[in-house]
Amino acid sequence: MGKPTGFMEIQRQAPGCVPVHQRIRHYREFMIQLDESELGRQGARCMDCGIPFCHGGCPVDNLIPDWNHSVYRGRWEEAIGALHATNNFPEFTGRVCPAPCEASCTLNLTDEPVTIKNIELTTVEKAWEAGWVRPQIASRRTGRRIAVVGSGPAGLAAAQQLARAGHRVVVFEKAQRVGGLLRYGIPDFKMEKWVIDRRMAQMQGEGVEFRPGAHVGVNVPSSELLEGFDAVVLACGSETPRKLEVPGRDLDGVHFAMDFLTQQNMRVADEPFPEDTEITARDKHVVVIGGGDTGSDCVGTSIRQGAERVTQIEILQQPPERENKPVVWPLWPLKLRTSTSHEEGCLRMWGIKTTACVGDGGRLRHIDCVRVDDAMKEVRGTEFSIRADLVLLAMGFTHPVHKGLVADLDLKLDPRGNVKADYDGFQTSNPKVFACGDMRRGQSLVVWAIKEGRKCARAVDAFLMGETRLPD
Repeated sequence: MGKPTGFMEIQRQAPGCVPVHQRIRHYREFMIQLDESELGRQGARCMDCGIPFCHGGCPVDNLIPDWNHSVYRGRWEEAIGALHATNNFPEFTGRVCPAPCEASCTLNLTDEPVTIKNIELTTVEKAWEAGWVRPQIASRRTGRRIAVVGSGPAGLAAAQQLARAGHRVVVFEKAQRVGGLLRYGIPDFKMEKWVIDRRMAQMQGEGVEFRPGAHVGVNVPSSELLEGFDAVVLACGSETPRKLEVPGRDLDGVHFAMDFLTQQNMRVADEPFPEDTEITARDKHVVVIGGGDTGSDCVGTSIRQGAERVTQIEILQQPPERENKPVVWPLWPLKLRTSTSHEEGCLRMWGIKTTACVGDGGRLRHIDCVRVDDAMKEVRGTEFSIRADLVLLAMGFTHPVHKGLVADLDLKLDPRGNVKADYDGFQTSNPKVFACGDMRRGQSLVVWAIKEGRKCARAVDAFLMGETRLPD
């Protein structure tokens, strides 16, 4: 694909960033995208490698060589057609996906994979600008009604696919605005929220109805969905955070990361929240516990709020700077990853276990820590303390919330506490109820959520109609 000799002639060129001292003053996106001419050159680097390993690395099965070739040839409308064939929301993944496809690229054997993620984002944004992204209205209506609970990427993908199959789809969202963690978890400096609103407008044009502020199992009876709809899709995410079981956890100043991130996104959107629950990093010594993407988001947000100092600790040992490619490629490698938030100013510590949160007068003052070995066993004599006015727990999530909807429907759970449903049928222990995304597979990537939403929609359509023409 692309230019046969392009990978030998053209160097990888990634997008740039607004300088740190400028971007930390605001919450807007700050990536500087390449122009169309340079993107065409980057598309030309895509090899005719026989087996496109990027397909295996991409959970949503993007037709990567196809749209790389189209971009190289300047056929942008053709490129967006190939991109939308497998991915409902490339403007989401083009911003926040960690790009496992690039890790699987054959050129990554030399550390210079094709800039797949950047080409994806530029393609879809050009398509929006050109007016090529329009509602795809079903040619016929089936008369079937489907409730989708949750408006994150899995729920949105399922809803859009089912609407395009001719079903009437109603999306129930407990928050006041649609988007799930796309809106309330991912900081605006990674993805501004007009991106969600723009796609929502397209979906509304396709017949999808959104009902924000509708918390099923709380202010909307769960039984109402079973009685009023032909099928129910649960895409509520995995929202039970992993707890820190140490003395002092209840001190004022120790919070879950998602509470902190959600508040800041609400501030940016001018959404109200109770002032007595405010969490702020301004002028504080912040410790983020957890080394993943959520922890990184806490770092960038704390810096923008004006934290005095930000420290991120991780219980695992520091990964190698480079992976052993002959051993791990084309799989997703374990290696040190430095995010743009880390570049903005953060002390990172590895192999650290928190043993206590310590304070006085009910207020957090510092945390006690100890170093651990590769087996995560405490190393005697390595105890130390870190000053902390604010601790943010970014240790991941364990399973979906069981109280309310899941309990009301008496759904069976898997051993990890997720709603039990297989990957082919997505059907729960209640034949009328389907589950997808993080609620079914556990905490994962946006791109996996989109894939699950699409496959779940296909299963629901087959369940209702006896057959389906929806693609995976």
